[in-house]
Amino acid sequence: MLANKGDIVIDTDKDRLDIEAIQAFLVNDSYWARTRTREQTETAIENSICFGLYHGDKQIGFARVVSDRATFAYVGDVFVVDEYRGRGLSKWLMETMLAHPDLQGLRRWVLATRDAHGLYSQFGFTALVHPDRWMELPAPDAY
Repeated sequence: MLANKGDIVIDTDKDRLDIEAIQAFLVNDSYWARTRTREQTETAIENSICFGLYHGDKQIGFARVVSDRATFAYVGDVFVVDEYRGRGLSKWLMETMLAHPDLQGLRRWVLATRDAHGLYSQFGFTALVHPDRWMELPAPDAY
């Protein structure tokens, strides 16, 4: 366990993750991962620092960070299931990720979002300062 607020817990133990619940949310409720296969989800989890959000044994949220743990981090797949939204859990999840000991002193954090700018701006995320320096090679179906 990494942090708790009563019976709500954030844990980085990958063995505790409910892959079925994560996959179901990503393909049914997200806009960014509707075509992601279970194998892709498992590989992404394997190669990320993962943060499971739980109420008892039930997985109610998730987020992951892809990082070299020295200079750079990408935040992805952040979600809280509908019935638990509006309780400040996404903020708590972000606070916990940003405070993780393996992710301190990084030069840059990035993420992509279509609709959660209000959440992420509370933690200092902004539009790219130098967009002319960034390039990408997106998949044809990338969000």
